[in-house]
Amino acid sequence: MIAVFDYLPLRRYLPVLGQLLLSISIFYSLPTYAAGEELTSIVAATDIDSGALTSSEAESGIEPEVEAESGTLPTAPTPIEAPPVISGESTNNAQIETKPTLQKDNDIRQRISGIFSEIDGLQAVNVTVTQGVVTLSGETPNEKKAQQAINLTNRLTDVVTVEDNINRTLDVQDNVSTVYQGLKTQGTNLIKAMPLLLVGIVLFGLVAWFGSWLSKRQGIWQRLTPNPFVAELLSQTIKVIFIIFGLILALSLIGAETILGTLLGGAGVIGIAVGFAVKDSIENYIASLMLSIRQPFRARDQVKINEHEGIVVRLTSRATILMTLDGNQLRIPNAEVFKGIILNYTKNPERRFTFELGVDANDDPLAAIKVGLDAISTLDFVLDKPKAVAIITHVGDSNIVLEFQVWVDQSETDFAKARSIAIRATKHALENQGFSLPEPIYRLRFNDKLETAFEHMQEGAGNTSSEMTVTPMPPVAENEQTTDDKDKQQAKARAKQILNGNNSEDIFDARPDEKLMEKVEQEIAENSDETDLLDKNSPQE
Repeated sequence: MIAVFDYLPLRRYLPVLGQLLLSISIFYSLPTYAAGEELTSIVAATDIDSGALTSSEAESGIEPEVEAESGTLPTAPTPIEAPPVISGESTNNAQIETKPTLQKDNDIRQRISGIFSEIDGLQAVNVTVTQGVVTLSGETPNEKKAQQAINLTNRLTDVVTVEDNINRTLDVQDNVSTVYQGLKTQGTNLIKAMPLLLVGIVLFGLVAWFGSWLSKRQGIWQRLTPNPFVAELLSQTIKVIFIIFGLILALSLIGAETILGTLLGGAGVIGIAVGFAVKDSIENYIASLMLSIRQPFRARDQVKINEHEGIVVRLTSRATILMTLDGNQLRIPNAEVFKGIILNYTKNPERRFTFELGVDANDDPLAAIKVGLDAISTLDFVLDKPKAVAIITHVGDSNIVLEFQVWVDQSETDFAKARSIAIRATKHALENQGFSLPEPIYRLRFNDKLETAFEHMQEGAGNTSSEMTVTPMPPVAENEQTTDDKDKQQAKARAKQILNGNNSEDIFDARPDEKLMEKVEQEIAENSDETDLLDKNSPQE
């Protein structure tokens, strides 16, 4: 009795001890994926026959019933030999029964064989089952069919693992016939779904057509926004929205909503790639939108954008078109215009030009300023307000430099012509009043030895060809004119004679060139495929 009662507690805790040993061995040495198979083998090895505890009894603490036949005590049970661990191609993760039966193996084999007999390409697969281990042999036409057989076998609840011994024949006839049957089936389904497809296509076409018709109603969008570029952007956005809406309706009608998600996902990836590829074009398009909203200039304005100067012809969705002062057409990308420095001369018609003249250092600069301003004020194109002024900028080596600042109305006066005429008038006025505009004077200094050498060369007798004579300039009488004065008088007389001739009025005409403006008007009036984004009704910054 003592031996029996001592053995019963030990037998009760054997499964627990086995699980503890298993956990320690897994933690220190065994990989994680083998834990389930080792646990099964240890539990099976520590379990006993008729009087053994099941796993549920061990966990709940239920006392086992001890059978007593003829007053005899039960003998110690002999452990059942654990079944070998089978490594297969695929394993069912369901719980494995401790006591497999032959009847279950037959049921598994019949069930799998019945399933395979109904599937094309799996009729030649042989099935054998031993201890819940299914071995698949025979032939399949390709790898896809073999994997299908293994996956179907694993779905049975009593299958422990699957051994893959299937031979992939890769037979041409079998594979081609399978593909042919698949294509034939798809073709048949397509023919059946053709009426529904036609309805979906018609529905998509109607919605897309309505969106296109609505986007072409420019009057609606121009009433919503006065900006032509924004109106065009709204119309194109509405058109795209209707196309997407029609596509969703058509796909929903034929039951292919999942295709829309795939298309949108692909479109997103393609959009990112295209965005990086055409980022300059996108930047230029956004700049066009901002310029159309801000309206920094109007048509016919004379502007200077960075280093480019000209008269504005139009603003398109891609570039700003200028007519240069040379009469050439200039296209500047809008991204460069938006980021560049814009100088608008037409915004304020009053413009100032400057020029410098130098008078002799012995002359009074203020008197020269008065003479120059009096001459400038007689010109027709010079404005009284703001008034023309002159200042002394600096004293040079041989003259005093004066700067004259003159204002003109550039909408009625050619800026370059006006400056040229003003310089001429001021110069002549100063010279007529006796002010000289000296040229640079350079003074040469010689040392004593060089002067002595010159004196000896004059005193010595030698070849006339090698003689060097330094002759002092004779004094000039007060009433006697120098050669320079005579040359100046002759030049003035010659100029007066030329300017008094025919067709000399155009030289003194400071009005803008009408031919250039006619060319600009012609460019503006030309019909262009691109929409002009400049609108006089839009607010200007």
